[in-house]
Amino acid sequence: MPLQYIRQVPAVDGIVSALYDVAVGDVWPTEKIAGLKKSIEEGGLALSVIESIPVHEDIKLGCPTRDEYIENYRESIRNMGSLGVGILCYNFMPVFDWTRSSLAMELDDGSTTLSYDHEELKDVDLKTDSFTLPGWATAYTTDELHALLDSYADIDTETLWDNLEYFLKRVVPTAQECNVRMAIHPDDPPWSIFGLPRIITDGDSLDRLVSIVDSPANGVTFCTGSLGPNAEMNLLGSLEKLSAKGRVPFVHMRNIAGDGKKSFHETPHPSRFGDVDMYRIMKILVDTGFDGVVRPDHGRMIWGETGRPGYGLFDRALGAMYLEGLREALTKGVG
Repeated sequence: MPLQYIRQVPAVDGIVSALYDVAVGDVWPTEKIAGLKKSIEEGGLALSVIESIPVHEDIKLGCPTRDEYIENYRESIRNMGSLGVGILCYNFMPVFDWTRSSLAMELDDGSTTLSYDHEELKDVDLKTDSFTLPGWATAYTTDELHALLDSYADIDTETLWDNLEYFLKRVVPTAQECNVRMAIHPDDPPWSIFGLPRIITDGDSLDRLVSIVDSPANGVTFCTGSLGPNAEMNLLGSLEKLSAKGRVPFVHMRNIAGDGKKSFHETPHPSRFGDVDMYRIMKILVDTGFDGVVRPDHGRMIWGETGRPGYGLFDRALGAMYLEGLREALTKGVG
């Protein structure tokens, strides 16, 4: 969508973006990041967050080649830091990014939204079934995907934690030197899918993550819509603890409604439509002196809008104004 449209949404002054033409594992060239930053600034906005510089699968797997890819990652951090881009969102999900079973679940009002039904996916065998889902890396051929899945056969959760620790101990010091705050995105959904381990799923895992390297550069993208489906997650308590420590540079504010065990759909942003208390989330941010970036994350497709599901303009603009209203009221003491 045109930057002009985004600029016309009141209170929105920054963009979350990335380079989409650099191969995973390669260095992000300074000149390309500078070009992205310039184009956004010419549109009257700022490049606030890079989301994301993908972590190569060899790093997650702990392959002998990981050191080369980690050094490339460190160089990319140096390059973005040299241009004053200070927040980097990334994830450590094996093979697949965020996953849904439907891109267009129809709600009672006629809008469509993203949804996840674990029952639809739990019996899928990716080696025999023809199946595609939103959020997958589309660069894999069938043979490549099968080979990658085989590589994870012996990777359990503790091995994945070991590989994440290896990565963080090498990249976080670089990020701190370059005034870049790294912010891991929780696994979405916050449980294992297709037999692959997922480790950033709840408050305990977030605490463990930030303790690996005790640095303000080692933080969390607190995504309410990714963590919210975990019924055992103390969403408010975890946010308050981490934000008070200055470990939350980036927040994805998204509302969801549970449809049963490990099943949910995304809703309009206001609290009354879902399970997430957006007012209390914003209050914690205000009370803890949050100084990072908030994104109205995901939205329904409304008013006949077409485009990439979850990433339209209209519903996210409504969400941005709702969140700004909460922030203003709380900041002025009304809330």
